[in-house]
Amino acid sequence: GDWDFWTDWKDRRLWVTVVPIVAVTFPAAVQACLWGRYRLPWGATICVLGLLLGEWVNRYFNFWGWTYFPVNFVFPSQLIPSAIILDVVLLLSNSFTFTAVAGAMGWGLIFYPSNWPVIAPLHVPVEYNGMMMTLADLQGYHYVGTGTPEYIRMVEKGTLRTFGKDVAP
Repeated sequence: GDWDFWTDWKDRRLWVTVVPIVAVTFPAAVQACLWGRYRLPWGATICVLGLLLGEWVNRYFNFWGWTYFPVNFVFPSQLIPSAIILDVVLLLSNSFTFTAVAGAMGWGLIFYPSNWPVIAPLHVPVEYNGMMMTLADLQGYHYVGTGTPEYIRMVEKGTLRTFGKDVAP
């Protein structure tokens, strides 16, 4: 959804929690089918590679081709390290139950650190018209996204947003 499209939402609390939970379901299902039938331990990685290929095609043709959003504003999340951990846990444990618990936990825990190199330059503080914000927030003001996050962006305008990633009441 919108939480994974825009760079100004890739540093929010909901992106870090919602995206890994939603993203693990389909790779886990493909992994279970390939392991259960063929004993192939790379189902999640192949699934994520296909998903990322589809997402890059979507981001390029729909966001750049139709609306001229810069592609570096709408890049997809890095899921390959998470998928590799899920596959390695299944390969080493040979247990669907252990993979569901430990592998999914590893999937979620490595998600944010694996995205740090891509989103770190967007956390640089800048001053714009007397307001202090991150570079990602500045992008969000100039290239307005769609959907629900726009309302939250308007709520966080001004001094409510802190660099500790929390909205201060």
